[in-house]
Amino acid sequence: MTHDVYAGPGEKPADHTYFPQGGDWEDIVAEQGERGDETIVINMGPSHPSTHGVLRLMLELDGETVTSIRPGLGFLHTGIEKNIEFKTWTQAVTYVTRMDYVAPLFNEAVFCMATERLLGIEDDIPERAQVIRVLVMELNRIASHLVAMGTGALEIGSTTVMSIGFREREMILDFLEDLTGLRMNHAYIRPGGVANDLPEGGLDHLREVIKWLHKHLPEYASFCNENPIFLARMKDIARIDLSGSMMLGVTGPRMRATGYDWDLRKTQPYCGYETYDFDVVSWTGDDAYGAFRIRQAECWESLKIVEQCLERLEKSQGEPIMVADKKIAWPAQLSVGTDGQGNSNEHIKHIMTGSMEALIHHFKIVTEGFNVPVGQAYVAIESPKGELGCHVVSDGGPRPYRAHMRDPGFHHIQTIPYMCEGGMMSDVVVALASIDPVLGGVDR
Repeated sequence: MTHDVYAGPGEKPADHTYFPQGGDWEDIVAEQGERGDETIVINMGPSHPSTHGVLRLMLELDGETVTSIRPGLGFLHTGIEKNIEFKTWTQAVTYVTRMDYVAPLFNEAVFCMATERLLGIEDDIPERAQVIRVLVMELNRIASHLVAMGTGALEIGSTTVMSIGFREREMILDFLEDLTGLRMNHAYIRPGGVANDLPEGGLDHLREVIKWLHKHLPEYASFCNENPIFLARMKDIARIDLSGSMMLGVTGPRMRATGYDWDLRKTQPYCGYETYDFDVVSWTGDDAYGAFRIRQAECWESLKIVEQCLERLEKSQGEPIMVADKKIAWPAQLSVGTDGQGNSNEHIKHIMTGSMEALIHHFKIVTEGFNVPVGQAYVAIESPKGELGCHVVSDGGPRPYRAHMRDPGFHHIQTIPYMCEGGMMSDVVVALASIDPVLGGVDR
């Protein structure tokens, strides 16, 4: 048909619009063959969340060359930032963890750190709780990078890298499940500390994970680093230089692939990162291959940090993992039972049989929460994808007045035209994989 129903106000309509229902395809082919050009507009996606996310890319192609590309967002919008305005500060954690569902513990950490800044208790977080936070974040960083490397390699036909990436990730998720009761979307990091300490045998389980990663992480270099097909599909593809990165708000591995070693763990330390020995990895090349090599190397740096956390946890067994202020600490003395469910037997025994005041306090803090002083705070941390920020505003009540997350994937999506226009259609998915977006965080 000739009427373009999708043209916006003031937008030049397409000369021909075709719909999947009805039509004689032979006539369409013959008509387009007479045009004398190869320009075509197609949709790439929206794809299933099990790929890089529910993202729609609108491409204009001249043959196989991308002349124009526009991202279409909003397919995974869940209203998380608005929903948590109706939840307590602690309940909000179970919402924010669902944004970047590949690296959920970073969402929890940055929200809780912003809340703690408003409460004025940043210096009161127990040392053991800070170590556990660093431990779970760095394990989650490795798991996230494994997904990025595995799915990125799968896009160019390397199924083996994807398979082994998810194999190692399973080992990490098993440990996180042992610790928190859940494989993902944990709601484990809470304002004031963490929900529970390591379970019985937790340190031994952690040693097994470390041993496994030491054995298997070298395989990624063997499969990819010198593979001529891998190099041909990744080097000089999806390039974005330092100037482009700065203009478009790029952070994380794609920024460090320009040679700029910007990492908030070093430049703006938090959770005691300044006391850990690790290096910030950078690369020169500005391309998808550089981002891959950075993620690969960062797995090793994170593993170094995990080993240091193990040493510190061995020395601090029995120390508190939540602030002492009972008006903030919730839940109290939680533990994960053998059934994988959270329980708190000693605390329940105390409040149910020994103290009416304790029962009343427990009921009120769980149902009503705690008040947070009037103010606003912004906290940023280094997630596996880049700078993850949280801006919270309090009106003095038990619920956030406003909350906004600065997800790195949202900023990185806008680099797709920069990286893809003028390139080949087959390189679009390589560019998308190189920025490693998770659309739960992009759309929120």
